Amino acid sequence: MTVHEINDDDRFPAAKPKFFDTDIAVRLGMEGQPPARILLLYGSLRERSYSRLLVEEAARLLELFGAEARIFDPRGLPHADDVDSKNHPKVKELLQLSMWSEGHVWCSPERHGTITGLIKTQIDHLPLVSGGIRPTQGRTLAVMQVSGGSQSFNSVNQLRQLGRWMRMFTIPNQSSVAKAFEEFDEAGRMKPSSYYDRVVDVMEELVKFTLLLRGRAEYLVDRYSERVEEGRPLDPATDLASQAIAEHPVEKAKASNQ
Repeated sequence: MTVHEINDDDRFPAAKPKFFDTDIAVRLGMEGQPPARILLLYGSLRERSYSRLLVEEAARLLELFGAEARIFDPRGLPHADDVDSKNHPKVKELLQLSMWSEGHVWCSPERHGTITGLIKTQIDHLPLVSGGIRPTQGRTLAVMQVSGGSQSFNSVNQLRQLGRWMRMFTIPNQSSVAKAFEEFDEAGRMKPSSYYDRVVDVMEELVKFTLLLRGRAEYLVDRYSERVEEGRPLDPATDLASQAIAEHPVEKAKASNQ
């Protein structure tokens, strides 16, 4: 896979590390669980892409908070309506990463008052259903944007709309970085600011929600209308609610202590 690589610089020059919550899983009573798996998408191919730099900053934070982060490299991705695009290696790679993930981060520049074609193309390549599996449904989502001018929320609002359409759980917090060209140093690291603090907030919240939904997302997105269409009545043997609660790490811990 040509997943975009971030450098291995684990320093956080814009942060006050003593305030980091690096024990999220422990605080949720979920220690020993595998790390949350997060896929990050960005929306510009410029050499100095601020949406990419913001995603790289987010990925470092996610890993600090105990998650596993992978950034999709969209270079070479075809348009969604290209002939036989479903068999294109970049499309397959993107789909595989989404299947692997438990949560997403979408970050777009604001261009002409909206998201870019590149971020929309990536989302358009993720079908609602693929081989009987939904590659986005039930996953968490954090949305971010960068702007060349004053702060705006056009792109994050549209990303939220797309997340809802893709049946994702979009977390309450979000990040919008104004005048992004002023917010990163020459090395591409984010400078100290309230914008940086908000990115930390968003990534911390994303890890919390992703872990809390683990084992329960399938039940939360189970729908009456789909059960009717599939002829799938609920009974004790197939009750997703009971299964999800029983399998949740917190409930397992309670049971073992009784």
